[in-house]
Amino acid sequence: MNTTGNTILITGGTSGIGLAFAEKFIEEGNKVIITGRRADRLAAIEESNPGLVAKVSDVSDASQRVELTKWIKENHPETNMLINNAGIQLLANLKAPCDLERVQLETETNFIAPIHLSTLFVPLLEGKENACIINITSGLAFAPIAFMPVYCATKAAMHSFTLSLRYQLKDTGIKVFEIAPPAVDTELGHDRRADKTESHGGIPVSEFISGAIEAIQNDQYEAAIGMAAGLRAKREELFEQMNARFDSI
Repeated sequence: MNTTGNTILITGGTSGIGLAFAEKFIEEGNKVIITGRRADRLAAIEESNPGLVAKVSDVSDASQRVELTKWIKENHPETNMLINNAGIQLLANLKAPCDLERVQLETETNFIAPIHLSTLFVPLLEGKENACIINITSGLAFAPIAFMPVYCATKAAMHSFTLSLRYQLKDTGIKVFEIAPPAVDTELGHDRRADKTESHGGIPVSEFISGAIEAIQNDQYEAAIGMAAGLRAKREELFEQMNARFDSI
């Protein structure tokens, strides 16, 4: 896969992995379009990154996904790469009735939105050189952390969906990648932290991006980065070990 000379749409590009992907792809000579809900944040990123295009769009809203696709077709029809990166990670106590609004938001953002956007973009991508869809899942797709069950379930579902998408698109020329991060030093999961800007630890974002770019360049269609590779290889064993650490949470 050629990682230069592309026009790339990245959802959830205002922070963390999405923003790091954007900065790296610009560095490698691509045109990058990012989306997010925070207009002020998008404006600041656009100003500090020449060549980057920012578009306010909430992927949890189906009508905004349709509008985003139309906007891309009209303004950036050369777009040949879609990175489904936007995601949220929430706590859920399964011993009590669930908060359906939270479950629906998490499911809509992490699972339904990438399915919808992928299918909206297939006609736009088909026939283009170096076309691809990249789904960002998680090592937790293979071995979940029990106190964030919906997040982990959406990522497991995205793993399954990506397999099916890759199979259905095998004759279209559109490559389909799954990149599964380990814990990465970003704001993801701030639902369980008093300071919402505090990171949860994990590997540096730059280390993850380096591994992800290498996987894309080498056409490694399913790439579990860092410790995520262990979660995929030893999912049952590591599920017990990992969750034992969080029994008191």
